[in-house]
Amino acid sequence: MAWLRLLTNGDKNRQLMALAIPMILSNITIPLLGLVDTAVIGHLGEAYYLGGVALGSTIITLIIWLLGFLRMSTTGLVAQAYGANDSHKQQKLLVQGVILACLLGFSGVIFQQPLISFALQLTEASEQVQFYCRQYVDIRIWSLPFALTNLVLLGWLLGRQAPKAAMWQLIIANSVNIILDIVFVIGFGLNVQGAALASVIADICAFSVAIFMVRQHLLAEHNFNWSQLLPHCRLQGMSQLLSLNRDIFIRSLCLQAAFSFMTFHGAGLGDNTLAANAVLLNLLMLISYALDGIAYYAEAEVGRAIGKQDNTLLTQSVSLAFAWSAIIALVFSGLFYLCGQQIINLLTNIPEVQHTASLFLLWLVLMPIMAFGCYLFDGVYIGAAQGHIMRNSMILATFAVYFPLWWSLQSFGNHALWAALCGFMLFRSLSLGWHYQYKLSRAEGSANNINN
Repeated sequence: MAWLRLLTNGDKNRQLMALAIPMILSNITIPLLGLVDTAVIGHLGEAYYLGGVALGSTIITLIIWLLGFLRMSTTGLVAQAYGANDSHKQQKLLVQGVILACLLGFSGVIFQQPLISFALQLTEASEQVQFYCRQYVDIRIWSLPFALTNLVLLGWLLGRQAPKAAMWQLIIANSVNIILDIVFVIGFGLNVQGAALASVIADICAFSVAIFMVRQHLLAEHNFNWSQLLPHCRLQGMSQLLSLNRDIFIRSLCLQAAFSFMTFHGAGLGDNTLAANAVLLNLLMLISYALDGIAYYAEAEVGRAIGKQDNTLLTQSVSLAFAWSAIIALVFSGLFYLCGQQIINLLTNIPEVQHTASLFLLWLVLMPIMAFGCYLFDGVYIGAAQGHIMRNSMILATFAVYFPLWWSLQSFGNHALWAALCGFMLFRSLSLGWHYQYKLSRAEGSANNINN
């Protein structure tokens, strides 16, 4: 089998590891941050503290992930420009992406109160949870312009196959966040407000590190001059970027509809269920960010292959990434099966939350196997700058699988939410995988065939 031969190809595996390992290491710091948040707040003694942070961070994450096209579209288009050795287009994408991120970020700050009020109207959380949720979001929202600009800068670095630069940006920022979390919440007793303030400062640190990294890359280019960036400040010629952003935005909107529904509806099932889901979803983030490390390799290599018109590079990169994604998924499933309860107990010492989380642990064991394909093929289609394929798969997964499955099983309470999420992930994996194989079987030797 082709993927088995690739797994024994030393050069190919070293190339994958060089791109993927820095991103896996840095990505793991992101859910690790969420786990530290959960562990610190989860030991304050009351479930509504943890529920408030879970709900508040969901609102902020919803905004950032809805606008995650800033990272994904930048990576895909820059990777293709990098493969074609087009420095001018890379600079243009950088400037236009930053302008768009700033406009969206400051809009979020200006309209923060209507956004928070609207989000809270969608949940049936208790009065205490809503109080601490608003307390968290009122502070955290101020990091939005920095967080969105960071998405563009990170995407630009990844598109240029500079994963180590991206790694240090994420590791430094998230390390600062973890340290400040402990200092503000435990040391200063700031509780929920301390967790939010730590995240704001960390996003500013991430922005500073990313600006430095991007500056170094620009200065390393032959005959680069800062004046070269000025013509790109005009918003003309953004049609490709905006079109791809539109498709990925719709895809992200559907994804967040599924995850947000899980949090908001879970809030109506009780504070303990809300807190237990927060613990398990943080562990799910650990899976997703590890698998995304391999998907980043696929993004960069697929984009480079299309830029170079190299169909062999494209198929080999996808096959190798698929094999490694499957291996990582099996490892995570085994880990959660053997040690899941112990991990839950580390994250919270509230007996009711520990017990509730254990009731739904089996879904987390199944999730990596169901989901690894959708993470991989999202990377493939981001690298190909084919957002409409991802969009269509996500729309069907959300409205033809997730919500109907939940509706039919809702009498089973929180199990219905987890069953729907598993079905949602599996459908995305199968539909994107089928489309890739269908296009591959009809390919005629050009990397651009995946675009058609």
